[in-house]
Amino acid sequence: YNEHMRRVLAFLGEQGVRPAELRAAYESIPLAPGMAELFQLLSKHQELFELVLISDANTFGIEAKLRAAGARSLFRKVFSNPASLDRRGVLTLGPYHSHKCLRCPANMCKAKILGEYLAERAREDVEFQRVLYVGDGANDFCPAGTLTAADVAFPRKGYPMHRLIQESQEKQPGAFQAAVVPWESAVEVARYLQELLRKKC
Repeated sequence: YNEHMRRVLAFLGEQGVRPAELRAAYESIPLAPGMAELFQLLSKHQELFELVLISDANTFGIEAKLRAAGARSLFRKVFSNPASLDRRGVLTLGPYHSHKCLRCPANMCKAKILGEYLAERAREDVEFQRVLYVGDGANDFCPAGTLTAADVAFPRKGYPMHRLIQESQEKQPGAFQAAVVPWESAVEVARYLQELLRKKC
């Protein structure tokens, strides 16, 4: 996907598509159903949740969309493939990192990113009660598989992450440790979080 998008961005640049046009295109991509409501809930309780975004897209598009949605300030960090303008003003895309995970694309292992982030926060004496992981792609299965029984995986129904979790549960019951809460609308994720907050009170 990363290599394909590099070729797409190079082609668009050759056709004269400017960065402002690309930014506008990213800004116009609709949020997943219910995501605006989930962002609203999280903005009301920012002190209780620490959010990071791990995406195999690119920093240019992610930053543009989050800012357009008024949600950039919710995220402590955004991890994505680096995107920058070259001398011609063409958007170029690089790999996020290298890794040795055989399940993930060569440019990004989300489990490695998540693990390194949690280790870094632990060194800073930040302790989390649980990890809540929302995703949909096949590359979200790898980090979800590292979650513990205290954590929750939220796979989008009918998408690769959900299918892979179901297959792993059928092949090896109990191997996938986290609670699994599938969603069609992120409102369902918001409801789950509201229930967690209610239990804390």
